[in-house]
Amino acid sequence: MSAALPVPLVQALQPLTVLVAAPGLSGVIARVEARLQGRRGPRVLQPYYDLAKLMRKESLAPAGASWFFLAAPVAAMTCYLTVPLLIPVLTSFGLPLGYMGDIIGGGLVLALASFCVAVAAAESGGPYAQLGASRAKTFGAITEPVVLFVVFTVALVTATDLPYAQAATVRSSADQIIRPAHLLASAALFLVILYETGRIPVETHTGTNEFGMVEEARAFEHSGPYFALLKWGSAMKQLILYVLLMNIFVAPWGLASDTGALAVGLAILALLGKAVVLGCVVAVIDDSFAKLRLFKITEFVAAAFLLAVLAVFTLYLGGG
Repeated sequence: MSAALPVPLVQALQPLTVLVAAPGLSGVIARVEARLQGRRGPRVLQPYYDLAKLMRKESLAPAGASWFFLAAPVAAMTCYLTVPLLIPVLTSFGLPLGYMGDIIGGGLVLALASFCVAVAAAESGGPYAQLGASRAKTFGAITEPVVLFVVFTVALVTATDLPYAQAATVRSSADQIIRPAHLLASAALFLVILYETGRIPVETHTGTNEFGMVEEARAFEHSGPYFALLKWGSAMKQLILYVLLMNIFVAPWGLASDTGALAVGLAILALLGKAVVLGCVVAVIDDSFAKLRLFKITEFVAAAFLLAVLAVFTLYLGGG
């Protein structure tokens, strides 16, 4: 029997795990993509070196930009550190701060982070940053209702919108996972993740074609530590979305059932393993499809919306 960790420490380990592991996950995905393309690729730890290098550089702000331009990366980072407190990252039971908000509240916090980054990009006056911000908000008008429909679908099944309760319902029986409504909602959320993380077929995540950028273009005018915070926050958002999909919808197993040091340690390893597997799936998709034309992205996002709506209708038609 391993020693029990203090509950506040376990609570703090959730955002800390996301904070530390997020750049590594991006490094793994970049490495797998390079191998699939027959290249050697960057080191898995390269994102950490890049962040450390940016932290040592000078920060500059465009002429005429207000204080919010530099405050936005800090505000976004704060949002990304808040969401892991609300969702089952390491434990199967709700921690004290886990009841501050439901899954809709977590989605609103993520939307607030995106809003802050978009406003800072629009305020910079840079054409590419403004293009990225405008496109992100345009497509976000479709993806945000998708997330709401996904939440409504699961809430109708589980009779609650608390992430821990939803994960417990899915974990209670394998039949919960193969429900048609649940499968449709999970597929819709996965398509949203591809969009929100700037992956093909929506965007070339590591490309240099400025006119085709969405997620990557918004940080064009930032530099130094503030640019590092945006890059780090983007990696954290990716891992948070992976956690939502894996620990609530698809594979809510491997979570710690108590505060024992061994159980929490195994939960961290399980989380990293599931994130790497999902990252490899995303890497395969990234290398298997061509990038869509910009005006076709709305059709891609609309397909996710259609799946989410079908999930709700399937519940009412008896297939949930």
